[in-house]
Amino acid sequence: MSSTTTLQKAGDPSGNSGDTQPSDGLKAGLKNRHLSMIAIGGVIGAGLFVGSGGGIAKAGPAILISYLLVGAMVVFVMRMLGEMAAASPNSGSFSAYADRALGRWAGFSIGWLYWFFWVVVLAVEATAGAKILEGWVPAVPQWGWALIVMVVLTITNLGSVSSYGEFEFWFAGIKVVAIGAFVIVGMLAVFGVLPGSDNPGAGFAHLTDAGGFMPNGWGSILTGVLMVVFSFMGSEIVTLAAGESEDPRRAVTKATNSVIWRIGVFYLGSIFIVLTLLPWNDKSIVDKGSYVAALDSIGIAHAGQIMNVIVLTAVLSCLNSGMYTASRMAFSLGERGDAPKVFAKVNKKGVPTAAILGSVVFGFAAVYFNYTSPDTVFSFLLNSSGAIALFVWLVICLTQLRMRKILVREAPEKLTVKMWLFPYLTWATAAMITFVLGYMVYDKDNRETVMLSLLVAAVVLVIGVVRDIRRKAAARA
Repeated sequence: MSSTTTLQKAGDPSGNSGDTQPSDGLKAGLKNRHLSMIAIGGVIGAGLFVGSGGGIAKAGPAILISYLLVGAMVVFVMRMLGEMAAASPNSGSFSAYADRALGRWAGFSIGWLYWFFWVVVLAVEATAGAKILEGWVPAVPQWGWALIVMVVLTITNLGSVSSYGEFEFWFAGIKVVAIGAFVIVGMLAVFGVLPGSDNPGAGFAHLTDAGGFMPNGWGSILTGVLMVVFSFMGSEIVTLAAGESEDPRRAVTKATNSVIWRIGVFYLGSIFIVLTLLPWNDKSIVDKGSYVAALDSIGIAHAGQIMNVIVLTAVLSCLNSGMYTASRMAFSLGERGDAPKVFAKVNKKGVPTAAILGSVVFGFAAVYFNYTSPDTVFSFLLNSSGAIALFVWLVICLTQLRMRKILVREAPEKLTVKMWLFPYLTWATAAMITFVLGYMVYDKDNRETVMLSLLVAAVVLVIGVVRDIRRKAAARA
């Protein structure tokens, strides 16, 4: 098979550089500044602001090792994905690559699981944003705010891909500026050189002065890994969005190369500041949230409301990206015949309207169940989608092992980004992800999540395999 044919199957029908108008009907409406900010902001979810306090309480300062381990795993996965995306930008990203490298059943299964993950996230984030907005304007009920937020962002995504990009540019920009300012101001306070700070500044003493760096033992690091791993989901969005950018290969390469410092500054840097401003066992870290507690210790007025604004921005950013990501995955599945064909149709602006509406309808249904059946239907949806992030990363590892061989054999000039220490680091990353999944089964707090996620994955996988068998049988007939 020629390299041109290979790239047609992998998502580059033209066989050219991929730096011009996408040939699948989507419009190249995302500017380089959009992609840059999507790449930077993609790793900053609301989970970083809201959930980090619980991780600190469990692991103490050793939570930094948990963040370091998960961060390294994400860096390696993004490098693998970057290798494939730079060679063949595609709106289906890893699903399209799995389709090509592992088989139609694999692309079908991981594509639908990823779609399911994001439509459930829509309900989670809409509810989180509604809680904040209701606190500011209690005259509107929480369900009303959730509805308003969902409708506004749906209209935005239906407008054009540039509308999504522009909203995400500003949402991500606010997050980046906020964390950057937090790190700078916090570092000055840590060393006691911030004018007017209420925190005396203990340097690095708080990392060891409350029971040592690892007060709860080595096991707490693994517990911390389980608590922080899901806050990293979303870093792969840039590889889906690259297919609708002006220069997809350049965007993917730039995003892949910068993921190390992004995780280092935004995750490790900001958590390090919290842990050096306050002892890890300070009750305010859990009661108020880690960032609010840190800002309060400095003496920043209205720290809680400031953080609410930032968290709301993170929530809206996640909602905006969730709608975009789910719809583009549905579009790609429709294009490959693994979803209703109407999902693959675009309007005059190059927007896959049916794919967006189909994703949003499920999101609205999930929001409804969150208010009417939080402990039954919505609990099932939430738990059964919880481990899908890890499944996606594992499939990326396995796909890259096969895609590297295909590209080396048929289109070596497309390998502008390469995974480090291939194949050893790829296998090591896959082993680490498998270990985390296994530890989730062992850990009673996460057992239900991983088992339900495995159940849903098994059902989708069986459907995918049966479809593949029937497709091959029909081809032979």
